[in-house]
Amino acid sequence: MLALFDLDNTLIDRQSGLEEWARRFTRSRSLPPTAALVISERLRERAYPADLAEVGTVLGLSDPGRDLWREYVEGMAGSARCLPGAERGLRELRRAGWTLGVATNGAGDIQRAKLATAGLVPLFDAVCVSEEAGARKPAKRFFEAAVALCGTDLSAGGWMVGDNPDTDIEGGRAAGLRTMWIAAGRQWPTDVRSPDVTVADVTEATAVLSALAL
Repeated sequence: MLALFDLDNTLIDRQSGLEEWARRFTRSRSLPPTAALVISERLRERAYPADLAEVGTVLGLSDPGRDLWREYVEGMAGSARCLPGAERGLRELRRAGWTLGVATNGAGDIQRAKLATAGLVPLFDAVCVSEEAGARKPAKRFFEAAVALCGTDLSAGGWMVGDNPDTDIEGGRAAGLRTMWIAAGRQWPTDVRSPDVTVADVTEATAVLSALAL
């Protein structure tokens, strides 16, 4: 039994961590409070070294982009916290014999740093990060790489659990996986095929998977 989990806003509250870091960064540079909103909005969907360099330019900072990226990685890793129930649920799945993998888009250093700070690394058999895999969700090649790292292949089936309708759910379905969407208070888009299962949060997601093993 295989389950792949998205990282940001599925296992870890990335948005709150980003907003917290943006406020700290703004204060440390004596920038106007509105700068935190600019940072949060520009990095809301993704963050790579080039994105931090762009933020620095927009804010009129003289720091080299690589230094801003290092500051971002350290700050975001320090803010990484599991969403409620994530760790306990993952431990129960492991005890039940599930093979667990992280399947996340992003840069390798920041994603792995957040996993380590949150204490999640020992709970997973493998971690697949798009930058390292050379492909991003929703590409099938990404999911092929993720399941291969877990010691299996797509023909064996499994689950993709995540919060993004396009990258996690549609991508997982196209790769032949069953899909579980974490709604987090949202309604499913009317123009996208429904997931196999919809849950409120990661606690419910792991509970549903645990029930399948009974």
